[in-house]
Amino acid sequence: MAIRLGNGCENCENLMENSTCKVHGVKVSSSYTCDSFEMKTALKDDRNCVTCLRYETSDCANPQKAAPQMLCSHWAPQNAMA
Repeated sequence: MAIRLGNGCENCENLMENSTCKVHGVKVSSSYTCDSFEMKTALKDDRNCVTCLRYETSDCANPQKAAPQMLCSHWAPQNAMA
């Protein structure tokens, strides 16, 4: 099974403001994905310490340096679902 973080409904251009899919006509959540997925042309890119699951925890790779807007190779999204 492939993990497709970027292919959820929240990144699909078919998602309407009321969380309804305009292709399927049903309410969806952020964990949904489908074969009719169309990637939005722009994604919000908030990869920094504040949006990292490890920020201010014992798992942080750089606890003495971690700060808002800092980027590192150990970033883990806060809202990832598998």
